[in-house]
Order: sequence, then structure tokens, then C-alpha cells
Amino acid sequence: MTDSADRLPTAKERSNNEHTGAVARRNAGSLVARGLADIKDSDANDFFERGLRYWGSDKYEEATSLFRRAAQLGHADAQCALGFASAMGWGTPLDLEEAASWYRRAAEQEHVDAQFQLGRAYASALGVPDDPTAAASWYRRAAEQGHADSQFALGVAYYYGQGIPEDAGEAVSWFRRAGNQGHVSAQFNLGVAHDSGQGVSKDLAEAASWYRCAAEQDHADAQFRLGFMYDRGRGVREDLVEAASWYRRAAEQGHVAAQFALGVAYNHGRGVSRDDGRAASWYRRAAAQGEAPAQFNLGIAYRQGQGVPQDDAQAVAWWVRAGEQGHADAQFNLGIAHYQGRGCLKDHVTAAKWFGRAAQQGCGKAQCCLGLMLYGGQDVLQDYVTAHMWLNLAAAQGVEDASRLRNEVASLMTSAQVAEAQRRAREWTPAEE
Repeated sequence: MTDSADRLPTAKERSNNEHTGAVARRNAGSLVARGLADIKDSDANDFFERGLRYWGSDKYEEATSLFRRAAQLGHADAQCALGFASAMGWGTPLDLEEAASWYRRAAEQEHVDAQFQLGRAYASALGVPDDPTAAASWYRRAAEQGHADSQFALGVAYYYGQGIPEDAGEAVSWFRRAGNQGHVSAQFNLGVAHDSGQGVSKDLAEAASWYRCAAEQDHADAQFRLGFMYDRGRGVREDLVEAASWYRRAAEQGHVAAQFALGVAYNHGRGVSRDDGRAASWYRRAAAQGEAPAQFNLGIAYRQGQGVPQDDAQAVAWWVRAGEQGHADAQFNLGIAHYQGRGCLKDHVTAAKWFGRAAQQGCGKAQCCLGLMLYGGQDVLQDYVTAHMWLNLAAAQGVEDASRLRNEVASLMTSAQVAEAQRRAREWTPAEE
């Protein structure tokens, strides 16, 4: 009997051996592939982690170089990071198309930050065509994974009908999901929704609750609105001290309406001790930002010398700024100033111009003054019909002496002229600037 090594294998043995070898080769190939994949993933993670360390040290070129190596190996975080770097031009040339390309590669791996950024790109045509539908689609993919910024953005898209049908109720639903995660803008929007009854039942207490959530995160608009609710007792118990406190927090962030409101609080001692100097200071800060009511009130402070030195010229200067923005009371005061020549040159033509602008907006005192000037023909063309119309309108608002002056003018007019003046008064409507 010979040893098996000395003989050739039979056909059956050859078949078994070939099968065993094929299995071994496949197993070996699989092991190698898994090993290469592990190495690849390990390399990608290493590149990314090293890139993050460089990024944290403001070494953006080194960081983006490593991000790129990881991104090319399919690392989603690196792809998103490289997209951000390309969008900002940090460590790599600013290239919005390149940014969108990297965001897309990460987004397709369900990377939520990349999905959000790609949505923003489509919403604002940043490196891709303007496409609100695509933007909403990417926002939704991230929002459904719990990404708060995307939930908020999807809510905005529903609210304005950007890329999806307008639906205030759906907008509120997404704002709520984001707001429950602490998204401050979503919390503010929920306050506005409950305050106004848009997409949800009007509920002032709920509005105040959401405003508070946002206000405590230093959202200036929310702080102002919460202050206003305490000021007026809307959804909360009236508390002028609390109102002033929230106005102050918003005002210190530069919120112009809050600065004006805080000036009013100091002017009248609402929730704070009355202090004309502080009132004028807050009016000035708001006025410098173009807030017409603050400009008007600062003009009053200068005219009366409250909290600032008395200065008629300064009063007129601030009223001009407010009047040019359409503030009717400032326009009326400018009419008086030019009529009297106080703080400016005496000029009845200019006075009539300012009275006219205020009168057109429905200011009864200005209507009376303009009517009187047209009645007397004081440096303006005498016009009984138009004078009667303005005096009639002023009388309807209860302006002192307007009825008497109207009747004086009527005594000098024909019945046809009176009828025409009355028709004009009936058909007149105010026109805000």
C-alpha cells in the first residue's frame, strides 16, 4: 500500500480540493477587504481628528488639507467641514459651488448639518440654483432627524409658502418641535403665533410663556415683547417694574423700540423712578437709530429743557428728522415753530407746508391751523373753500375754535362754495406718509 502523497488525487478529490481553495480565497479576500476598510476608516478618522485640532488652533490651511483627505475617503463629518471651509474661504479658496458639492456628499450620507447647509444653499442660491422646493426637501430630511435649525427653517418655509404650500398650522408645529429643543428664534415665533392667533388659537398666556423662554436666552425682540405684555397686562398680571426690567435688557442690546419704551418709563415714572435725564438719554439712543417717536420726544425735551439744556434750535432739528419720516405731531410742531420763528426762521410758507403734511394725516390741530392760514391768506393764497374744509374736519375732531372759525368763513362764502367745501370734507380720507 502506497502513501497517499505518492498518488494522484481522484477526480472527486480534485473537485473537493478546488472548492475548499475557492472558499479559502474568498474568505481571505473578505478579510483583506474588511481590513482595508478598517484601515480606510481609521485613516479618515485620524485625518479628521487631526484637522479639528488644527482648526481649533486657527490653522485653517492645515485643517482643510486634512479634512480634504478624510472627505475623499468618504468621511461625512469631514465632507461637511470642508463644505463649510469652502463656503467661508477659510484655509481654502472661497468657492460656493465646491461647498455645495461637499455638503451634498455628506448630506447623502444623512449628515444632518450638511442637509441643513445644503437646504440653505438652495434657499439662497449659494453655489446651486435658487430652488425653494429643494431647500424645503433637504430641511425636511434633517428636521425629521431632530435637527432644530432645520425644524425652524422648515417652519419658516411653511409659514411663507417657500417651496411648499403655505400652512401656518404646519409652521407652528415645526416651530414647536424646534422650540422644545431650545431654539430661540422658534420660541419667539411661537410667542408671536399665540399672540396673534396665526396657525394656532390666540392665547396670550401661552404667548408670554414662549416670549419668556426666548427672552431668557437674550432674544431682544422677545424681551421687548415680554416687557410690553407686563406693561399692558396682556397674558400676565400688569407689573410696570417687570416691564421696565425687560425693556432695559432689550434696550441694552440696542433694541430701538425698547430704548424708546424705557425712555417713556423714565419720563413718566412707570416702573422706575422718574428721571428726565435718563429719559432723554434713552430717547437719544433710539433717536440716533432713526426712531421717529424718540426723535419727537427728544425735541420736546429740548423745547422744555427736561433732562437736557433748553434749546429751541435742537428741538426743531429733532422734529425735522421725525417729520421727514412722517411723524404727524412733529410736523405740526414744525408748523408752529416756523409760524412763530422759534428755533428757526419765521416763515409762514414753510409753516403751511408742515401744517399741510400733518393735516393730510388727520392731525386735527394742524387742520385747524392750515384752515386759519387759508382763511386769512397769511403769506399763502386765500382760499375760503379749502379753509372751510380743513376747519370742518378739525371741528369734527373737537379742536377748540375750529367750529367758530368755520362759521366765520362760511359767512363770507356763497351757498355753492359751502356745499363744495362740505362735499370735500365728506370725501376726504387721511393719507399716512
